[in-house]
Amino acid sequence: MNRLTTAKRAQILGLLVEGMSLRAASRVADVSINTITKLLVDVGTACAEFQDQALCNLPCQRVQCDEIWSFVGAKQKNVANGAAGYGDVWTWTALCADTKLIASWMVGSRDGDAAKTFIADLAPRLRNRVQLTTDGHRVYVEAVERAFGADVDYAMLVKVYGEGPKSDQRRYSPSEFVCATKQKINGDPDMAHVSTSYVERQNLTMRMSCRRFTRLTNAFSKKVDNHAHAVALHFMHYNFGRIHKTLRVTPAMEAGITDHVWSLEEIASLIPEPESKPRGPYKKRA
Repeated sequence: MNRLTTAKRAQILGLLVEGMSLRAASRVADVSINTITKLLVDVGTACAEFQDQALCNLPCQRVQCDEIWSFVGAKQKNVANGAAGYGDVWTWTALCADTKLIASWMVGSRDGDAAKTFIADLAPRLRNRVQLTTDGHRVYVEAVERAFGADVDYAMLVKVYGEGPKSDQRRYSPSEFVCATKQKINGDPDMAHVSTSYVERQNLTMRMSCRRFTRLTNAFSKKVDNHAHAVALHFMHYNFGRIHKTLRVTPAMEAGITDHVWSLEEIASLIPEPESKPRGPYKKRA
């Protein structure tokens, strides 16, 4: 069985992390779409496992959390009754405001159970007591209390928007921003640092760098597992392989997790090599 070389894997990963779709990467790299998909599954699994181990004992002081919307298969309103695995899907993200590191993420729904799972994964990864800021999504309150208890300075930034555009010509335009209020929830947060600007800017980076998040295209995910694999690859490249323009190093270097910029070849090498099966004795045909 033919296997891709590390250089070829790195080339394909470079196309994917720069926002190219699977089929476009297939044409440019001159490999089949099935090969691209299998590589995404393998590298996504490896990146998720690696970061689960590496992103621990983090020196974060200020953390911002947000959710970014996408969909799998079809938008929720178009999903037939009983069709499992399709519809709206949300990516929860937690970003360190100082190092710009994505400390934790999760792909799932946007309900209270998802919030509890996400915050429960975030809390033990942090070394210090942190100041936490989220948007006004109320499910965060119970989730943060369960995971952190009193050991957090927590505030919400609640943004108020006006009515959305009513005409069909402007239905994709955003609603008019009215105001934002800061609400202290727990501890003693510094209200001057109550913000979600960095994590919202990272959401834009994700939409620009991961084709599955691009709006008004047919590049959306067809399987939720592959969606999660693409997210894991994006955050691996963002954390370890992409120099942040403000920091001049990668977020992982700023956080002290690694001492160098990871190449795409290094990311590709995270995929474990399959064990070779011993061949049986040669038999000469009559």
